[in-house]
Amino acid sequence: MNKSTSLPFAVSIVMQRVVLRNRWQSVQWKLIEVLPEMVGTSVVDGSAECYLFSGFSVDLFVDETPGYFLNLSADTPCWFVMWRLDTQDEFGEQEVAIPKAITLSYNEAARWMDAGEQVDTLELSEEIAAWLAAYTQEYYQPEVKKKRKHPSFEGGEGVDKMARAESGKA
Repeated sequence: MNKSTSLPFAVSIVMQRVVLRNRWQSVQWKLIEVLPEMVGTSVVDGSAECYLFSGFSVDLFVDETPGYFLNLSADTPCWFVMWRLDTQDEFGEQEVAIPKAITLSYNEAARWMDAGEQVDTLELSEEIAAWLAAYTQEYYQPEVKKKRKHPSFEGGEGVDKMARAESGKA
């Protein structure tokens, strides 16, 4: 039985470049939308330019269910999109925020951020949240916390063992 699954369609990610009147930062990038697969590259709308990036699959894996559970437990479940500033031939010399990965796992997004990556969020639609909830409900197994007695409560031998360990005489 295969416990991993994919969204039944690929998705496209829309990033927006907003020109700022600011002496410290000239532009700002924002995650605008996650849509079913679309074709296209960019649209200019006043002072903002939107860029469409296609071909992302959304896969769910059993070992990421704790991260899906955390996402669904939040006030606003969301997409997590990791992106990097890069230049590509189709955009000329201009730096563009190019999405590199998308996930629904809070834990995976946290690992990306711990690695210094830029991650933006966008609220999930009710349909995607329901799909994620069904998968999570089927496969999520909360970690069972085991009670552990501290050596000092074990009495004589446990205390001696702890003292030897602390003094480096194991």
